[in-house]
Amino acid sequence: MSNLQADIEARLATAEPDVEVVLAEVVPGDTLRIFIDHPEGVTLALCERVTRDLGDLRERFALEVSSPGTDRPLTKPAHFRRFLGRRARVRTRDARAGHRSFTGELVGATDSEVTIAADTGVIAIPYDDIHRSNLVEE
Repeated sequence: MSNLQADIEARLATAEPDVEVVLAEVVPGDTLRIFIDHPEGVTLALCERVTRDLGDLRERFALEVSSPGTDRPLTKPAHFRRFLGRRARVRTRDARAGHRSFTGELVGATDSEVTIAADTGVIAIPYDDIHRSNLVEE
C-alpha cells in the first residue's frame, strides 16, 4: 500500500469511518483515482463527501472518487479472502511459470499470498509479486 493511500485511509477513518478505501492511485495527468466502498453501497452523495473531506489534495491532483465497480481492484489480503470462489485476474511484476497474467477462481488467500486456479493450473502468488489484480465478470 502506498503512503498516499495510507494517509487517505487514516483521514477518512475519522471523517467517514464506514468507508473502505479499496485503491488510491495516481494515474497519468496528475489524477488521483480513489475507489471506495461502503456497507450500504456507494452513492454520488458519498463520493461528494469524500471529495470534500480530501479537498486539500485537489491542490496537487485532479480527484476522481468512485465505487470499485464490477471489475473491483483487489489490493489487500482481506479483499482476496472476501472474494474466494470468484474469478479474478492477477498480473505479476515478473513472469511466473512463463506467464505474467493469471485468470481463474480465487481458491485461497493467506496473509502472504493468494492462490488462483487458472487455466494454466493452480498457482500461489505472493502479494509482493502482484502488480495489479481485479475481479472479472463470470
